[in-house]
Amino acid sequence: MQATRIVAVRHGETDWNVDTRIQGQLDIPLNDTGRWQAGRMALALAHEPIRTIYASDLLRARETALALADAMDLPVLDAPGLREREFGVFEGKTFAEIAALWPEHSLRWRRRDPEFAPEGGESLLQFRQRVTRTAQDLAERHAGELIALVSHGGVMDVLYRAATRQDLQAPRTWALGNAAINRLLWTPQGFSLIGWSDTNHLMDDESLDEAAA
Repeated sequence: MQATRIVAVRHGETDWNVDTRIQGQLDIPLNDTGRWQAGRMALALAHEPIRTIYASDLLRARETALALADAMDLPVLDAPGLREREFGVFEGKTFAEIAALWPEHSLRWRRRDPEFAPEGGESLLQFRQRVTRTAQDLAERHAGELIALVSHGGVMDVLYRAATRQDLQAPRTWALGNAAINRLLWTPQGFSLIGWSDTNHLMDDESLDEAAA
C-alpha cells in the first residue's frame, strides 16, 4: 500500500486560548487573530495537491478548515473523531480555576495520568484511542494521496506522540501552535514524522502555544 501524506493543522486562535480557558468540546469561534491565522495557513497550502480536507466538527476547527477549503475549492468533510478531548467539568474553566476547585484532580491532569478523566470527560487513554483510530481510518482511505486534517491542540499532541513513539506521559518538548502546519506520513506500519510546527506563514503573528484547550 502506498503511503498517505498528511498535513495536520491546529485551529486558529480563540479568545479562550488567550484566557487559558479549557474549551474541550464546547463550540468556541475563532477570534480576529485566529481568522487571520487561518487565512495565512490557507495561502501557504493553497498550491499543494491536497485531495480531501477533514476537520473536527467543532466551530473553531471548521472555521479554520473552511479558509483552506475556500482557497482550494474543496468541501470540508466533518470528522467528529478529530474533536478535542472531552474535559467534562473542566470545560469553561481556566487552568487557575481548575487548580483551585479540584486541586487533586488538577494535579493528576497536569501530571498526564493516562487513566484520569475529569467528571464527564475522557481519559488520555480513551482520547488517544479515538484520535489514532480516526486518523488511521481516514489515512487508509487515501493511499498515495495528500490529505488535510484540521483539528485541535490535544489531537496534534496525540499525532506527534504516535509518529515519534512517545509515551503518553512523556514531557512535551514540541510546539502546538495555532494554525501551525505539521506533516506526517501514514502506512499500515503506523505514522511517521516529516515536519512539525511550520509557522513561517505566521511570522507577523504572536500566536499562543496553548496545549490543552
